[in-house]
Amino acid sequence: MNIYDKNLEELEEYFLSINEKKFKAKQLYKWLYQKKITSYDEITDIKKEIINKLKEDLSLEKVSIVKIERDKDVNKYLFKLSDREHIEAVLMKHDYGNSICVSSEVGCNMGCKFCESGRRKKVRNLRVSEMVTQLLLVEEDLKSKISHVVVMGIGEPFDNYDVVMNFIKIINNPYGLQIGSRHITVSTCGIVPKIYEFMEFPYQVNLAISLHAPNNQIRNQIMPINKVYPIEEVIVAIKEYIKKTNRRVTFEYIMLKDINDSIACALELSKLLKGINCYVNIIPYNETENISFKRSEVFQITKFYDILKKNNISVTIRREFGSKISAACGQLRSKKEEL
Repeated sequence: MNIYDKNLEELEEYFLSINEKKFKAKQLYKWLYQKKITSYDEITDIKKEIINKLKEDLSLEKVSIVKIERDKDVNKYLFKLSDREHIEAVLMKHDYGNSICVSSEVGCNMGCKFCESGRRKKVRNLRVSEMVTQLLLVEEDLKSKISHVVVMGIGEPFDNYDVVMNFIKIINNPYGLQIGSRHITVSTCGIVPKIYEFMEFPYQVNLAISLHAPNNQIRNQIMPINKVYPIEEVIVAIKEYIKKTNRRVTFEYIMLKDINDSIACALELSKLLKGINCYVNIIPYNETENISFKRSEVFQITKFYDILKKNNISVTIRREFGSKISAACGQLRSKKEEL
């Protein structure tokens, strides 16, 4: 087992199982996540016999950084896992703090046509430790704290649900990385049963829906998941989620030239989302050499934004990062593994 796989309650159970007091779990958490030890030998307030037992039972292994691409206010990290697979994370520097977008799987089975991660199929789920240590290594590189986390990198988070929820428990814990619930966002392409399950999760974590189309006809073409859970079912689930949690939902909308960026699409999207406590995050598309989709023109993105605004839909255009690096989701991993 890896120590970074265990949330605080699980670590307390571990200490009880070796006939030690469970408060030692909190002591150990502080060493792991606040003092960020790299060896158990650095711990000074837990007796030697327990340290030796920890060394026997629980690894301190982390993922490893194999490449960093840097641009203005953004770093993209390529990590190698113990089985030589690769994942990636993106660090964005904002005026309100450092935000990281992390991976939850090696590859992705959702098959979104515009996505580099979806082009290369899922290999396996990540372990909790492989998610948590992405943050630890990026903080080490930055020499600064991460304040916001988005689970929107390689993979569909709700396809690795239990691991992602444990990851949230660890990074949110006051003895862990101390990242506030409302500074954590989980993004899904719309796995409806998991939306209902997530609304029972007892943390005030944000939910984002990768929508990217205003109707089933377009969404079926670019997002195969829509054939399983069509837009109508997603919207019903979101309305239930908002009713249950009283939290606003984000709808992500990547602008694809001549696919989903027309005036008619903007009007249809406005009608679809009318009355829902949400906002739309318009995302200029990051083109890649392996996929034929093109980015919408700036004037078209602006026109789309204006129509939503006039129809009283809260909307933003995502600030662009990483124009000089492999910014598209999964792009850096693909480049590495297709050499």
